[in-house]
Amino acid sequence: MNLAHGVLSGMWLQDTVSISGHDSRLMVIFVGILAISVLVLVVFLIVAAMTAAVMARKLLALAEAAQGKALPLIDKIGPMVDEVHGLLEHSSPKIKIIATNLAETSGILKDKAQDLSATVADANARTRSQVARVDGMVSAVLSTASDISESIMRGVKVPVREFNGLMNGLKAGLDVLVGRGRSNRTAPRDRDPGW
Repeated sequence: MNLAHGVLSGMWLQDTVSISGHDSRLMVIFVGILAISVLVLVVFLIVAAMTAAVMARKLLALAEAAQGKALPLIDKIGPMVDEVHGLLEHSSPKIKIIATNLAETSGILKDKAQDLSATVADANARTRSQVARVDGMVSAVLSTASDISESIMRGVKVPVREFNGLMNGLKAGLDVLVGRGRSNRTAPRDRDPGW
């Protein structure tokens, strides 16, 4: 507004000889356009200020409502947060100790599991070795028992055959002796040895 006033004052104080009527009209039009622009700007600023005031009132009402609802909640949560904070401060060393113990226990269990695995593998290898040894012993015993059985069978069969042969020889000899004596008396008969 001061700018327009300064321009107008400058125009009045100037010498009219240097400004023509046409230039003067243009100057008035320019100043009028400038005045309208300033007026539009002032109206825009007033509307913006009113809108900002309405928004500020709404935000203030919203903040008051939120404060009214949040304060009782904060009052209730405050002691609980303090208790949780105290509990965490009190429990923190214990939790660290528990975590350390769990890590150590896990390591010990891992080592023991590896030891157990090695022991089981060793026992398994020894068991297999013993099973193979027992299998060999059983096979040897069965083979020896079979050989002994054959030897006994041969040992019994040979004397029995020899005894049978001896008995057959004695019988034949007796038959011959008895047969000669009979042949003189009776005709020979067909005999069945019966053995």
